[in-house]
Amino acid sequence: MISTSRYIKEWQLALQQEINHLKRFSSTKIALFNGQHLQTEENYTYYFESISFVKIPIGSSVVLTWGKAKINGRILSSDGKSLILQIDKSIGDYVSEAFVSHDPWELLEQLMIRFDAIKENKTKRMRIKRLMNPSMPAKHPQDMIKNHVHDLSLRSKYNPITFVWGPPGTGKTYTLARVALQKYWKGKRILLLSQSNQAVDVLMKEITKTAQSKERFKIGDILRYGGNAAEMDLHDEKITTSALLDEKDKALAVQKQELLDEKIKLKRDLARSFSSRDSQALLKMEEQIARVLEKIRKKELQFIKKAMVVGTTLAKAATDPAIYEDEYDLILLDEASMAYVPQTAFAASLGKRLIVCGDFKQLPPIAASRSEAVNKWLKEDIFHASGVADSVASGSLHQHLLLLNEQRRMHPSISSFTNKHIYHSLVSDHPTVSSSRKAITEKGPFPKEANILLDTSNFGYYGGFEKGTKSRINLMHMLLSLQLIVEAWKSGIRSIGYVTPYRAQSELMDAVTAELFPKQLADSSIQIATVHRFQGSEKDMIIFDSTEGYPHERPGMLLLGKDSDRLLNVAITRSKGKFIHIANCDFIKRRVGRDKAVRKLVEHQWSENLLVEQQKIGTWINSSHPYLKWQHAKNTKDIWEDMKNGKTVVTAMPDIVQVPQDWLQLLEAIAANTICKVYGPVKSFKNKRVDSIEYDAPFPFVIVDEHIVWIGHPLQLVPGAKPPSIAVRIESKQLAAYLLKQLS
Repeated sequence: MISTSRYIKEWQLALQQEINHLKRFSSTKIALFNGQHLQTEENYTYYFESISFVKIPIGSSVVLTWGKAKINGRILSSDGKSLILQIDKSIGDYVSEAFVSHDPWELLEQLMIRFDAIKENKTKRMRIKRLMNPSMPAKHPQDMIKNHVHDLSLRSKYNPITFVWGPPGTGKTYTLARVALQKYWKGKRILLLSQSNQAVDVLMKEITKTAQSKERFKIGDILRYGGNAAEMDLHDEKITTSALLDEKDKALAVQKQELLDEKIKLKRDLARSFSSRDSQALLKMEEQIARVLEKIRKKELQFIKKAMVVGTTLAKAATDPAIYEDEYDLILLDEASMAYVPQTAFAASLGKRLIVCGDFKQLPPIAASRSEAVNKWLKEDIFHASGVADSVASGSLHQHLLLLNEQRRMHPSISSFTNKHIYHSLVSDHPTVSSSRKAITEKGPFPKEANILLDTSNFGYYGGFEKGTKSRINLMHMLLSLQLIVEAWKSGIRSIGYVTPYRAQSELMDAVTAELFPKQLADSSIQIATVHRFQGSEKDMIIFDSTEGYPHERPGMLLLGKDSDRLLNVAITRSKGKFIHIANCDFIKRRVGRDKAVRKLVEHQWSENLLVEQQKIGTWINSSHPYLKWQHAKNTKDIWEDMKNGKTVVTAMPDIVQVPQDWLQLLEAIAANTICKVYGPVKSFKNKRVDSIEYDAPFPFVIVDEHIVWIGHPLQLVPGAKPPSIAVRIESKQLAAYLLKQLS
């Protein structure tokens, strides 16, 4: 048996190796726009938007570059393409542009420091030992168990460690909240932890709502600590530090707000006309505010000491002595399958009892380094590291593992695959889930169908790589996904998700969708993301775009690697009532082994008669969008009209067969009045007015005036296309710019 000291030594080595890797490769600088000053309890809090996804962990220290100024700050919220950060000084009410950079290893360094103290504490070492070696017999009474809540309550009373396996839709939040409340009502002190602020907020809301419904809510006993981005959402629940300050010391809260308001007025006066008197007044006010904030911080510490149920993130717990220097009766760790093993061990050290909850069939933690220690301890979850997950494949469960085994999220037609192939038939459907999802299932696309395999085998070879990164894209899959969203939205579905394994496909889809559905993307009724980023979310309808297809020789490692089944599980289980899988079935069957999850999914959908082939495209496209038009590729009238009326025409052609004569004649004819550039076989173009560049495009496309894109013309040059051959017209500056960049 490995000693706890040995574990800690290996964890600190893994953390240091990850830190070294991040220091060498991962310092980032991100452009920010549309900065807005927020009126929160923090002194200088700003909301910013970004063009690309923001991947900075909550709680990270950052440097904001604004003009020539460099200002220290801290991330309060990081959500897709927006973030909220607290900085050391004001930069005004509105900021058009700034840059944020961060050292992503800061939180890991803090975790390493925590283990230095744990080494010297025998009690904490014992708690970690029980976590890593949960071989002690289960002591809870196992007869007369009423339900999962009762079962978990008994387990956590009699056993020091309890693992909860919570597959999607099985009532994890419901169960954890009620067990936490039962312990609290018995006088126990509980710390709730998770990787994300969102997960903490969801659990804290459920606890508060349940306590209020039973008329047992007491102000100050339940505290959501940190997570300032959710202050506005949780303020009315009276469980945040700012809400408690309003309740417990209204005068101090009012004093702070009055000083902040007065400071804003002074700054406006200074901006209009500088005066020495105003600047001196501002400096004095800063001193006053600092004293008030210090009083508020002392109040916060009192709130934490008195609270019986405290909820915060793992990052906050590892960096704030108000948490890690305290002691709790029960630690409840949610989303444990997404946490590093050392993070889980640190959580275990904080309390007498531990509940570890997660789903080890979903995606594991992510680390950047490829060292042996990092692969062992930072890229796998605690369920596997402790051996608790080992016996599941054989159909048995570890004595300290409680499985929540009845799902209520997915229509049975969707869950049938995951229940059998991912969860080894250990999970079943609640009797009501079919009827509860009927309203979604009956809507288009594919009315009355909950699960569909949209086969792209004969649309043509549209697989490719993003220039520079080699991340995979598939234009036909993207266009079909856009049409599916059009159909769903027109039929009344107002909760739609698009997921793909590949970053390049996700970002291109997001950029183009923003042109067709700007409002829906902004309010998240339509959400576009990689599978990794979608973990933890759910939508009424999910489009899963595997992206793979010819002319690739083989799929990428995201669909072939050791975690491919977990990735596919996340993609499927985000859906409530309608799941549409876009896949090149011929490619999958020829290039993917039968043991891989994506191959099993294709064959499952095929065997269940859920297949929609390319010949049926005319039966399911019923709705139109002004920017997106589908037609038979033999019909050239519309594309030729666009080209004749355009000021610029860029055409890309593969060098596989001779360019059709009618296209040569058209290009030569329009070149007299149009800037005409062709990327393709130079030998085909004799007319000097056609600017031809030697190029072998993977498939043909036409761009008119840098915003109209045609895919599928000329038909004769589309590799792998079979009748009925399809062409697509889309008005998209983003797609046009992307394709032009690929040509450059």
